[in-house]
Amino acid sequence: MRVGGDWRQNRATQAVCAAIARDGAQALFVGGCVRNALLGAPVNDIDIATDATPDQVIALAGAAGIKAVPTGIAHGTVTLVSGGIPHEVTTFRRDVETDGRRAVVAFSTRVEEDAARRDFTMNALYATADGTVIDPLDGLADLQARHVRFIGKAEDRIREDYLRSLRFFRFHAWYGDAANGMDPDAIAAIADNLDGLETLSRERVGAETLKLLAAPDPAPAVAGLRSTGAMARLLPGADDTALAPLVHLETEAGADPDPIRRLAALGGDLAGALRLSRAQTAQLDRLRDGIGSTMAAAELGYRLGATDARDVLLLRHALMGTPWDTKAAKDTETGSNQTFPVKAGDLMPALQGPELGQRLAELEARWIASNFTLTKADLLKADKTG
Repeated sequence: MRVGGDWRQNRATQAVCAAIARDGAQALFVGGCVRNALLGAPVNDIDIATDATPDQVIALAGAAGIKAVPTGIAHGTVTLVSGGIPHEVTTFRRDVETDGRRAVVAFSTRVEEDAARRDFTMNALYATADGTVIDPLDGLADLQARHVRFIGKAEDRIREDYLRSLRFFRFHAWYGDAANGMDPDAIAAIADNLDGLETLSRERVGAETLKLLAAPDPAPAVAGLRSTGAMARLLPGADDTALAPLVHLETEAGADPDPIRRLAALGGDLAGALRLSRAQTAQLDRLRDGIGSTMAAAELGYRLGATDARDVLLLRHALMGTPWDTKAAKDTETGSNQTFPVKAGDLMPALQGPELGQRLAELEARWIASNFTLTKADLLKADKTG
């Protein structure tokens, strides 16, 4: 079998492969680029494995006029920038020692050893520069069956890096076949190794969780995460009851997957647990505040904007188990296009300070209650007579 795709045939990428192989070293595409190409999915990153050492890769790149950046040279990785495209080139490795969070590795000259240290069989697929697939661990059959399976013993792979428990569910959400269920050996090993999850940094857990929730339909995978007990350890207080209804409603509303929206559906105090960015935390807070508010759809649109308002409606319907309301969705769009016609200067100098703010709020509430129909003149006239 051969890997196709414009990314592989790109002249800049082929130049990297030719530079590495010039003195006889291997240059093999590996991991996500091979997996996604075989699935017909987009390829975002190009990873290349080689039996050349990092120093040799740098020298070979220099001889070919390709820029080399030692991005992770201690772990065997050099980034070669060709045609403006970064190519992560990593020397074959084998694990020497692991502690559940990171590994001590030694360089290798054998692709079989490099494959054996990876997480899932579908990620241990390699391809030559001409696209010929190399499959040391029968990962191709698993990929074709959409079966996410750990390499070797699942418990061994998990104990090398406990984040792999969460990664298993993320990969199942993106590449697994929900109809066929999850690998029973993996589920059992994850359930038997929950204590190791506490050693993981919140940043790593947060990044992996958001990737999981960004999948087209993460609900079956998250249900699996819950069933093993891992969700209670990683996402304290989370409840996935509303997640599947939310995904269904998103389809009806034409809303693209949004991991923060889906995180809001899970509940729990997750912003700190996942070390979210300030922007992500602010979005999560807006959505949760909106869910708990009494604001109607039009006011949500006015105060939050069309996107956040729609998301609040999606979350409300998912949590209450009610069908999507297209009229309410249109009301959010209407509200988002409104501009309150009264300015502070219209009430000054008669009103100042807190009194001014209070009166503006009262007039704004009256304007919203009129479904945005009251004009500036109407509001100021009512203010004078009232």
